[in-house]
Amino acid sequence: MRIALHTKLKPGAAAEYEAAHRAVPAELVAAIKDAGATSWTIWRSGTDLFHVIDCAAYDLLLSRLAELPVNIAWQLRINEYLEASHDYSEVGTDAALPVVWELGG
Repeated sequence: MRIALHTKLKPGAAAEYEAAHRAVPAELVAAIKDAGATSWTIWRSGTDLFHVIDCAAYDLLLSRLAELPVNIAWQLRINEYLEASHDYSEVGTDAALPVVWELGG
C-alpha cells in the first residue's frame, strides 16, 4: 500500500531537519524496513513536508516502530523541528492523506 502524509516544520528548522536526514542511523533504516516499509520519500516546500511511504500495512508499520528504542530516540530528535509529533497510536493511522486522483497504469 502507498501512504501519503503531511507534516509541518517549525519556522527556521528546515536546515537542521534536512541535516538530520542526511545522517539517518543505519539501525533506524533497518528497523523501518523490518517493520514493512519498502520505500519512504520526503519532499519539502517551505515548512510543509510531504511523505510517501510504500509498506505492507501502515498500521502494522506504526505498531512495529512505536516501541523500538532506535525509533523513540529518532522521534525525540526530529520532533525538535516539527510543529507536531507523529502519532504512533492507532489514531495516528488516520493521518494518511486521502487519494484524490491517480494515473493508472
